[in-house]
Amino acid sequence: MHRVSFIRRSLLLLSLASAIAAATLAPAQTPKPKLTLDEFFNAVSFTAVKLSPDGNSVVIGTEKADWEQQVFRKELWLYRTTTGVLNELTQSGHDDSPQWSTDGQWIAFLSERSSANAKDGDAGADKEGAGKKAAGKEKDKDAQLFLISPNGGEAFAITSGEDGIHAFAWSGDSKTIYFATRQPWTKQQNDDHKKDWKDAIRYRGDERGDVIFRLNLEEAMARHAALGTREISEAEKDSHATPGAVEIAQIPLRVQQISISPDGKRLAFVTSPVSERQEKVEEIELYLVILTTGNSTNSNSTDRAAEAAPTRLTRNEAVELNLEWAPDNRHLFFQVNLGSLERKYEDPQPRLYWIDAGDAPASPSDGISEKREVQRWFADFRGEVVSYTPLPDGSVLCACRIGTEVQLASQANPKAAIVKREGWQGAYEIPAAARSQSTRIAFAYSATERPTEIYIADGPDKVAQARPITSFNKLFTERDLPRAKSYRWTSDDGTAVEGMLMYPPGKFEAKNLPMFVFIHGGPQDADGNHFEADWYQWDRLAATAGWLVFEPNYRGSTGYGDKFALQIVPEIVSRPGKDILTGVDALVKDGIADANRLAVGGYSYGGYMTNWLITQTTRFKAAVTGAGAVEHVANWGNDDTTFDDAYFLGGLPWETPDRYRSEAAIFQFNKVRTPTHIVAGADDVRVAVLEDYLLDRALHELNVPSDLLIFPGEGHELDKNPWHGKIKVREELKWLTKYGGVAGATPSAQE
Repeated sequence: MHRVSFIRRSLLLLSLASAIAAATLAPAQTPKPKLTLDEFFNAVSFTAVKLSPDGNSVVIGTEKADWEQQVFRKELWLYRTTTGVLNELTQSGHDDSPQWSTDGQWIAFLSERSSANAKDGDAGADKEGAGKKAAGKEKDKDAQLFLISPNGGEAFAITSGEDGIHAFAWSGDSKTIYFATRQPWTKQQNDDHKKDWKDAIRYRGDERGDVIFRLNLEEAMARHAALGTREISEAEKDSHATPGAVEIAQIPLRVQQISISPDGKRLAFVTSPVSERQEKVEEIELYLVILTTGNSTNSNSTDRAAEAAPTRLTRNEAVELNLEWAPDNRHLFFQVNLGSLERKYEDPQPRLYWIDAGDAPASPSDGISEKREVQRWFADFRGEVVSYTPLPDGSVLCACRIGTEVQLASQANPKAAIVKREGWQGAYEIPAAARSQSTRIAFAYSATERPTEIYIADGPDKVAQARPITSFNKLFTERDLPRAKSYRWTSDDGTAVEGMLMYPPGKFEAKNLPMFVFIHGGPQDADGNHFEADWYQWDRLAATAGWLVFEPNYRGSTGYGDKFALQIVPEIVSRPGKDILTGVDALVKDGIADANRLAVGGYSYGGYMTNWLITQTTRFKAAVTGAGAVEHVANWGNDDTTFDDAYFLGGLPWETPDRYRSEAAIFQFNKVRTPTHIVAGADDVRVAVLEDYLLDRALHELNVPSDLLIFPGEGHELDKNPWHGKIKVREELKWLTKYGGVAGATPSAQE
């Protein structure tokens, strides 16, 4: 028998008494409250981060729900490093896509305000309410180009006309703005069209290409000053073009983005189909216009036309986007997110390239320049180039996805070693750098328990010392958030697969939990260590409701190498479906998931997968699906990205009809027993609402419980009315509670 000595026993008693006294005197720790449905949907997202040319200021674009006006409000904010203060720059609710002038004196942006000379709703306005009122009225109005000074004052429009502006860029000397709009019609042309066609829609006959205009800033400001307080007349509003704008180029396609070289001598743009449907990959290419003016100090010289017609820089089977000029004024950066530059069409992970855009003359036959050198950046990186920014020294900073992390890395040139920039675990997004020699960078950052905010660092080598400059989502840090970790398993063919597990608050790494399999869309995407709170990514609400949320990065996901991404072809749903089901099996076998309380859901491609999986197993007690196809022929015909659909299925519908049938859920619906909740946007083009009606009709025929919610006016993104997304998730949570076996756990509305 062991005995405790008197001295030791006395010390133990004294220690125990001290502990009791400390516990009595110390204030009780108040547990953090659970996240509510209302709080979740008041999250602020970020649409833009732009550093001023000198690196001393940051303009930030935000988006947040306005429940009263039933719109998403888009505003611009300005942060100055000299004061450390964040100020609201605009208040109209319609402002986005900011760009600094190269001298830092102006910020240009696109806005869908209620009038062309709108002065209400800015930082200099007297009443914020005027801007809010405008936000609820003309939400479908075409965007015009506005200017605002970072030193304060009201924003004012510098473009007008019946057609909106969809791309713009500053000249190298800040004296000119270039913008793209649809080929303007005269009033007579508009009247004749209305007379002949009434309200008939000529599906392709009404399409017309774009014009790129040049606008002298000094003259535009003089016209604005002359306008004064006078209201713009109806005739001026209906004018076919912006006064003073000089046409420099025409193209029978849509200009998606414009970028001007730092020396102002070259204008590059990327095109897309005028229908805004990606039907032919050859309609998406890079073009170059050689400008005659450069950085001339003669303001009148900017009225001269471009030297030559646009030169086509590329001819490939890829979708180019996100143009940025290198500091050397010769190379043009661009990303590819669909298709291939190197070979016939395929969908590896998104990549970054640059092309030599020197002054080689165009071929007189087709306007295509001589073969240009194209080099791939971060070619040895196994994962995905999510976003990037050129740095003043000629190197590139990349937000690169590998596995469940999105980290910052840099490369000095396409052949140099890739340098990982040490920071925090989590996800870095939309990095931005200054055009000057300032080393300062800004970016968005989040992790599963750290809501998204904007940060600034003194250089790429000081990412770990970055400081937050916003606190829009601070409330989430005051709530009992779920914890998450990665999970790995082996699929049926021996391939290693990874995903995320998000646990209910207070139950991290608990066993035998009810599990909701939440499938990401894309498929070019991945779930990981990041924070998101919206109608699409509502895993935190599901976890708060008591579910273990399993987010599988199935075959086709990014961050795991090109081979992994390409193995989805031509088994568009059956291959990733096996990855997901083997993951469910592994979690049940490991004792983590309760085999009798399983549910499944997803949106877009996640909806495709949900619709397929309920035909493959009856183990799921409930399903929630949105904007997911149940067949592929009609979906190919209506989709706005048709070439990737055909690629995933190994050919066009008449080339591989058996594959279109074997990978379609509708032909196996006789096996479905899972109660299924369905949502769709009435105006969705990406996945036509027809697919959701087909799904609901099949379930109704089979007497399987179902519910279909259609949101009027919404496309694929559900970005028109915030109530639609909130209602979507509210009802999906109720459905999981009703059929999934987690009774009474739906997060409540805020008291």
